[in-house]
Amino acid sequence: MSSLSERAAEVSRLHLARSLPRRWRHVQSVAAKARWLSDMIDADGEVLVASAWLHDIGYAPDIADTGFHSLDGARWLLNEGFEMRLAALVAHHSCASYEADERGLGDALRSEFPQEESPTSDALWFADMTTGPDGQDLTATERLAEIRERYGPDDLVSRFWEKAEPSLMQAVRRTQSRLAGYPM
Repeated sequence: MSSLSERAAEVSRLHLARSLPRRWRHVQSVAAKARWLSDMIDADGEVLVASAWLHDIGYAPDIADTGFHSLDGARWLLNEGFEMRLAALVAHHSCASYEADERGLGDALRSEFPQEESPTSDALWFADMTTGPDGQDLTATERLAEIRERYGPDDLVSRFWEKAEPSLMQAVRRTQSRLAGYPM
């Protein structure tokens, strides 16, 4: 593991392991899946793995600001000296622009962080959205069902997924296509 991945793992551990142990289990599994994906597809493996370690850093109580973890985490990462590309992957992971719009933060997200469309961003979305809250492997469909059940039908999170699901599923399918021929 190179220095960026090591730094990302340590930062994530420091901010999530004690305060949010369930989130930490999820993040560890997403990072492991990203590491595996980085060996299988044409993605920027180092940035993919680092972004997987950091994708939920904005949930940390000492980092959360607006209540929108993707934006809070990305802003914090920039303030801590991480590169823009990594912060932008965190900012836009797993259809975050849809949630940002629901929260009235869409313009801020889009003006502060460019959205990357690449095998790397697709793989991050895939790793996140095929990993359950306790680190278990799920299909993206199972993960969305779990989220909707956990939050309930009227929650903002469930509402944004109604709009975001087609975009998520496209990213998942693109990653699955890139994995064709590799055992899952």
